[in-house]
Amino acid sequence: MSGAVAAILPGGRLHLQHGPIDIVAEAFGPVAAVQTGYARAARRFASVLSELVAELPALRSEAAAVKGRIARRMAAAVAPFRPDFITPMAAVAGAVAEEVLAALIGPGIIRAYANNGGDIALWLGEGESLTCALAASEGADRVTVREADPVRGIATSGWRGRSFSLGIADAVTVLARTAAIADAAATLVANAVTLDHPGILRRPACDLKPDTDLGTRLVTVAVPLLSAGERSQALAAGLAVAEHFRARGLIEGAAVFLQGETGMTGAIALQGGWASD
Repeated sequence: MSGAVAAILPGGRLHLQHGPIDIVAEAFGPVAAVQTGYARAARRFASVLSELVAELPALRSEAAAVKGRIARRMAAAVAPFRPDFITPMAAVAGAVAEEVLAALIGPGIIRAYANNGGDIALWLGEGESLTCALAASEGADRVTVREADPVRGIATSGWRGRSFSLGIADAVTVLARTAAIADAAATLVANAVTLDHPGILRRPACDLKPDTDLGTRLVTVAVPLLSAGERSQALAAGLAVAEHFRARGLIEGAAVFLQGETGMTGAIALQGGWASD
């Protein structure tokens, strides 16, 4: 396995890549403060993958104890969602984004983010805000998060993404207090966007990836064109789970995307920025 790579992209963003982890981060502030923050983030990132690999068996289990700082953050993020089946791996991307962001911020930084494949950790100084484009709509929809808002994490999951899903949502985007919690919640909401349909193809996850934490659970590999009624039914199932999580204080809002249709719940207003209920 080659080592971690850190590079500055055109426009000044920081790119961190190691194995399957691919992060784009950006900080705002005086040039010297940003450069120092990028150096801190790169140093911290260098050991992230090896730390996770060392605990993979435990992270792929529902109940095994974990030791590392990122691993503990992952385990804490998924715990409130049980008894639903969920392992700490459901929060890995968000938790890693948080760890990189924590290293990045420091004196002089006024706002920053770390985007780990669509799972985003945010940090906002007093009076600051960030506008994030949602990958699910190819950037057409945007959410603005302000310093006074409770959201510091945005995560997206779905059957078309880089991770397996039990559901049929093209994408589910969740806003929450942390990126790790948003990541876990997005996974479960995406799983819930489903319906019985003979054209939906599923395969055991272990057939596609032998070491997956999902084992023999059936994951979606193909979804046919659905009728308006079928789309409405599947969207409603996912939104009901999202609303349940919001009522429990686990998330702030969610948007569900399925074959050109969108359903929303909570304090989220696409294109119009953040909106409180």
